[in-house]
Amino acid sequence: MLLVGNCLVIILGATAVGKTQLAIHLAQQLDGEIIGADSRQIYRQMDIGTAKPTPRQQQLVPHHLIDLVQPDYLMGLAEYQRMAQEKIASLHALGRLPLLVGGTGQYISSIIEGWSVPVVPPNAELRANYETFAKAHGAVALHDMLAKLDPISAHAIHPNNTRRVIRALEVTSITGIPMSVLQQKHPPSFPIYILGLEVNREMLYERANVRFDNMLEQGLLAEVEQLHRQGFAKTLPSMSGIGYRQLVEYLEGNLTYEQAILESKFLTHDFIRRQITWFKGHDNGIVWVDATTLNPDHVVINVRKWMENQHD
Repeated sequence: MLLVGNCLVIILGATAVGKTQLAIHLAQQLDGEIIGADSRQIYRQMDIGTAKPTPRQQQLVPHHLIDLVQPDYLMGLAEYQRMAQEKIASLHALGRLPLLVGGTGQYISSIIEGWSVPVVPPNAELRANYETFAKAHGAVALHDMLAKLDPISAHAIHPNNTRRVIRALEVTSITGIPMSVLQQKHPPSFPIYILGLEVNREMLYERANVRFDNMLEQGLLAEVEQLHRQGFAKTLPSMSGIGYRQLVEYLEGNLTYEQAILESKFLTHDFIRRQITWFKGHDNGIVWVDATTLNPDHVVINVRKWMENQHD
């Protein structure tokens, strides 16, 4: 049996790049278990549209931090980070290798960089006030407000990202401490191997298009219809996911079926661009591999050698 020790392997990359299959192969070969790092796969009843590992795939290797909550549950980054850190620690205690796998940049960076995420629950009244201000005076004026209270956070957040500006203002207002101070980083002490999968951008877009078509064939519309009938509003973070929101708009008569599909694919391409930008901007020693040419067994050998070197 491989001496696992307290290591962490991360497999990251954009949507449709092929993370799941490689993660399962590595976990099988390296005494590992998979920890999800996907902000949509945490929701129950949302399987097809989130590309959640299938029941068969989950039988091959233990998966954690998927199917955690109902679609109307609002899970903050701090809660996810705490659960991921606890699961990593528990797998270390069992002598198992944790593999953190996904495409949600904030989830992954919070673990790698050791973010101190403010545990401040959302304040609906305060958020509504900031949203009203932004509508009346503009996003830049709201950003200027943040710049006066927390210039470091303001520098890191684009003025047009109103949601993040409001969150920074909310945390600072409630705690009386700038969010940038609360977010000081404390990276973990254990070694981390970060494997990034990449594919030519145009090829990745085509992969994503084909995958979305496959989701429709697998019953994505029926999945969305079921959620819609249960009353899960399209304004929920879960239901605002690409594909879900557009198909709800179709069900409500606001888009044609063809428009819903085209918009979903367009937004997926945009999401892929943002994922790539995030990972390139938070590159903490990522080993980038072309997903179209990689040999899974060679990846196993490289990771195994790295793990053995941690114990020399």
